Amino acid sequence: MGNETQATLADIKYTVEYNAPISKVWDAVATAEGMAAWFMPSDFEPVLGHDFQLNAGQFGMSPCKVTQIDPPNSLSFTWGKDWTLTFELKELDGKTKFTVIHSGWDAGKVTEFGAPHTPIRENMNQGWAGIVKKLQEYVEA
Repeated sequence: MGNETQATLADIKYTVEYNAPISKVWDAVATAEGMAAWFMPSDFEPVLGHDFQLNAGQFGMSPCKVTQIDPPNSLSFTWGKDWTLTFELKELDGKTKFTVIHSGWDAGKVTEFGAPHTPIRENMNQGWAGIVKKLQEYVEA
């Protein structure tokens, strides 16, 4: 055994039930216009392999790539150099069960901005708690 320790941190995961049809939630999470309303501006397109940029405000532009898409049930894309975001949608009798999974955390890594993953994960975990509420307001409006 070498000195390399794999210090994987748990995925951030939130599941929320929205009082909105799955088509409306899908449009919110799988279009650039929808994403801008609750997450960040981007030039996202719901196309496998599409390279796009998320505008992370003070942190600048983050490179992303669509890695998996199955309308209207799931979408995954890489975010920056380490992370993957996955949105899962499930229809529940006119409502939608929405799950976000933010994976790729490692205590031994730093972001492209030089910040260690561990404190960033804490901030992001709190951030997602608010973001899923913002999405709820958007799709239930």
